[in-house]
Amino acid sequence: MRVMVYNMRVKEEDIMNGKRSNKKFEVLALMLPGFRDLLVKKDFSGIRSILKDISPVDLSDGWRLLEAQEKLVIFKAMPLKKAIQLFEDLRFEDQKFILDNLNNDEITPILNDMASDERSRLFKKMSDRMTSKLFKLLKTGESDDVKKLLSFKDGSAGSIMTTDFIEVDKHITARKALLVTQERLTSAYEKDVYSVYVVDSDRRVMGKISLQELLKAPQDTPVKDIMSGVDNIKIEADIDKKEIAACFSKYDLSDAPVVDKTGKMLGIITIDDVIDMMQRQNTSEIYEIGKMNASGGEIISYQTATVWEMMRRRAGWLILLLIFDFLTGTVLKSFEASLSAVVALAFFIPMLLDTGGNAGAQTAITVIRGLATGDVNWKNIRKVARLEMTASLMMASLVGVVALGRAFLLQRDFFVAIVVGSTMFLIVIVAILSGLTLPLLSKKIGLDPAALAGPITTSIVDIIGLIIYFKIAQFFIPALRF
Repeated sequence: MRVMVYNMRVKEEDIMNGKRSNKKFEVLALMLPGFRDLLVKKDFSGIRSILKDISPVDLSDGWRLLEAQEKLVIFKAMPLKKAIQLFEDLRFEDQKFILDNLNNDEITPILNDMASDERSRLFKKMSDRMTSKLFKLLKTGESDDVKKLLSFKDGSAGSIMTTDFIEVDKHITARKALLVTQERLTSAYEKDVYSVYVVDSDRRVMGKISLQELLKAPQDTPVKDIMSGVDNIKIEADIDKKEIAACFSKYDLSDAPVVDKTGKMLGIITIDDVIDMMQRQNTSEIYEIGKMNASGGEIISYQTATVWEMMRRRAGWLILLLIFDFLTGTVLKSFEASLSAVVALAFFIPMLLDTGGNAGAQTAITVIRGLATGDVNWKNIRKVARLEMTASLMMASLVGVVALGRAFLLQRDFFVAIVVGSTMFLIVIVAILSGLTLPLLSKKIGLDPAALAGPITTSIVDIIGLIIYFKIAQFFIPALRF
């Protein structure tokens, strides 16, 4: 039930994004003529009035509709808090454009008041020269915070957490905790606040209180009496994203504390962080299956993409797979005499290789999904291998018989049919073995299974399949024994 609720949240977010996407263009389309007229008149008061009722999210989603100068005018005209919200929602290229066109006095409040996780994500994408410049604009505490977040491994809890959270001492009352919460919310920019965390004198997290529970509690009640335990939901900073998502799904969380090895509070992860993380991961896996550079899960948008970006994201994989396919050509070249002697063998190459590729892809996708969900692990690997091998023998036999029959009906040659049927049997087994072992091998050596197994399985099946095909043909067909 909790998993269903979690999935519903994700779907609702997608639906909301879709609706918001339609609304944004309507808002901007209505706004632009009046805005441009005010810009010509240099009526900045009127511009601020127009922007007052427009959501930063709507602006960021429709940012591409604006000219470069209009973007700068809008950004400078917005109140600081809304400008920061807009800045955080923009693509990195748009963020960089703004930073390149503002002076240091204008950049400083934006950087210092950004949500910590958004700020660290920005710094990760910056060049060393730009990063050095921006660090000089940060307050000492904010600078230390960025360095700490950047020190965590990508994809770990520490790398996606935010250090913007509210903590209270275990000895204070609910009334005092409310006052602390109100003070934090009015004195600093808080991205999302769902809970107040209770810590001891060493800042080890002891529990949390939802804002709703805090509002309902009698004012003189100690917070330690109304807090809920966090032992099951504490997330260590080095835990990876898959375990984070599993924890949020299992316990139906809105937020969770991130701690170090001693249990000291480092930050929090919120549900929107998890949704963003899952969206980037899903996008990354889809692009990898499509043999494209995943680039951290950044979505390719036809509205904003450039020709260079499309080339950069796709050409690398195409060249790598082309190099693998050189080997296929080499194999065919080495068996040129066999193809010349029995031309019929060439008719069945596409059928054999396509079926092998399909069988390998089926297995690879199933194993990759199992690794992602925890259904496949090193403890049950023997059972998984046994299931796949048994299934491969049965499927190979079935497909091999069908291929044999097809070859015989097409050529009326018993030996050619035997060659095709036998090859199909062995190719399916090789393909399923590749689809099983490559994801596990890539996982073992620390590579992404989707990136390695998907593209390479097909190439391996092609190369080995051709060798098997012609070797079997040479064995069964006397004319090829020379």
